[in-house]
Amino acid sequence: MNTPCYSVAMDLGVCQFRNFSISFLSSLLGTETSSVKLDNSSSGASVVAIDNKIEQAMDLVKSHLMYAVREEVEVLKEQIKELIERNSQLEQENNLLKNLASPEQLAQFQAQVQSGSPPPSSTQGAQPPAPPAQLAAQNSGPSA
Repeated sequence: MNTPCYSVAMDLGVCQFRNFSISFLSSLLGTETSSVKLDNSSSGASVVAIDNKIEQAMDLVKSHLMYAVREEVEVLKEQIKELIERNSQLEQENNLLKNLASPEQLAQFQAQVQSGSPPPSSTQGAQPPAPPAQLAAQNSGPSA
């Protein structure tokens, strides 16, 4: 491989990357592009400066990402809380319906669950559900 040709292509790429990196990092860090020294040479000082800017930018990205993750975690915690409450309500409703169902209805339901068939759309001979007022009257006894 011809070293000068590689060096020139590398210098061009590094220069273009530095121009992009410096303007990008400057916008992230809130500094002016003109205040950042652009050194087209491959001196150690400019490499260290660029490394420091990259590290600062990565820290900034990390902090923004962590903030976004924390917000998302809070949203998910709230959804979990709502789902737990909904699950509890459905369990209470399920228990109430089990208590109000006749043994024949429970047997029919168990048979449907075991066979995997969907419940019939119109149940012949099954009692219609009790109105809410009637349910409240039935459950108004002393609670344990």
